[in-house]
Amino acid sequence: MQQENTNNAVSTARISFKEKFSYGLGDVGNNMLFDMGQIYLLKFYTDSLGLPAAVAGLVFLLTKIWDGFADVTVGTWIDSRKKIGKRGKFRPFMLYAALPLALITIVSFTTPGFSLTGKTIWAFATYMAFGTIYSIFNIPYGSMIPAMTQDSVERSELASFRWAGANTGLLIATVAFMPIVTAFDSMQTGYVVAATVFAFFGLIFQLFSYHGIKERHVYKKPQGMANAKVSLLSNYKSLFRNMPLLILSLVNLFTFSAFNVKLAVQVYYCQYSLNDISLVPYMGFFSIGCVFIGISMVPFIVRHIGKKSTYILGSAIWAFADIMAWFFAKSPVPFILFACLAFFGTSFINTLNWALVSDAVEYGEWKTGNRSEGLVYSFFIFFRKMSQAFAGFVPGIVLAAVGYVPNAVQSLEALNGIKGLMFIYPAALAVTTIITMGFFYKLSDSRFSEIVVELNERKLAESRT
Repeated sequence: MQQENTNNAVSTARISFKEKFSYGLGDVGNNMLFDMGQIYLLKFYTDSLGLPAAVAGLVFLLTKIWDGFADVTVGTWIDSRKKIGKRGKFRPFMLYAALPLALITIVSFTTPGFSLTGKTIWAFATYMAFGTIYSIFNIPYGSMIPAMTQDSVERSELASFRWAGANTGLLIATVAFMPIVTAFDSMQTGYVVAATVFAFFGLIFQLFSYHGIKERHVYKKPQGMANAKVSLLSNYKSLFRNMPLLILSLVNLFTFSAFNVKLAVQVYYCQYSLNDISLVPYMGFFSIGCVFIGISMVPFIVRHIGKKSTYILGSAIWAFADIMAWFFAKSPVPFILFACLAFFGTSFINTLNWALVSDAVEYGEWKTGNRSEGLVYSFFIFFRKMSQAFAGFVPGIVLAAVGYVPNAVQSLEALNGIKGLMFIYPAALAVTTIITMGFFYKLSDSRFSEIVVELNERKLAESRT
């Protein structure tokens, strides 16, 4: 696919359904691979690999911090590219990282016959390798939206397709992974087989996405500025002048931590609090089904109340659902009902993240004169990786503190710890998100439109000099 370099007018051409669908498929593949780690790897570490819960939590903490720096490195690498070939600025990374990512996913769920120390090193090494390769695929994939369109509505729709794809991958992981694992007498064999199946189909979806999307707005400086050098330090400094990006990154530290804690702990809650681990696929099916309902509603709600208010509304629904679940989710039916409502609320937040971070690219260029899609996106993802670090570390530490014992009847203290992680931790962070977005996020949709017009006027003037 040839990319188009358009520096001047704002493109109003609509992106085809096929291309939007292809873009969404990329996150089907991503999340078939990624969500296995977020949902099941902690349990794999504690119950199959044999790591103590605190050690398993530490693996998540340190590897996600590593991933965060890998994201920023990849973003810098992308922005520093000078020779952009026929495949574009971002798409080549997707092509070359897809197969290695599938292979390291399988390796991450294998159980070597090592000592406890050896297994701990193995867990660190394999999950760090997974995170690094995932960054090489995911950072350019996520950076694509500003390169695909400048239209705010089209970006929101692309973000909706992306989050629909992400939740399709999450739904498949939630519903299908554990049944494959438990179909085998040996859990260790089951984990490897399940990881292999998911890695294969994840790879197929990622390659389909690569072939189906197109870069239209790969910004190149005018000839007179082509050799002007902007220091890396200057680029990093410019990030801290981008207030919408900083606020968005902060609230993602809250919301994505809460979201991933729920994903990690729901297996424990179903097994030990509701005494039925088979509830996980049903809960996943119905709750993620509600996510798709939310995704379909986001463009309509955004057109009426704007992205910021829609974001806050989703946080409020989420907080309400988890507070109610703390009091009433004592049996499967209310648990699933409140999970559906909570995930419905999260769909507003997670859909809009990708549209808002794309807006931050233009805001940063308008504010500082530096356009760096890869660095902006990787900075944003750095905070999401930090939230994932906490999401793996916090449950591990809490489970160790409350006396969690794998595959045994849990104490009342352990059950309360699991319940608090499942409901109170996410609700508190959802409320914190409402306050932060309400008071500190200032980039309205109308202001963004004005910024895009001004940027294109600047580029037109530059091209004439």
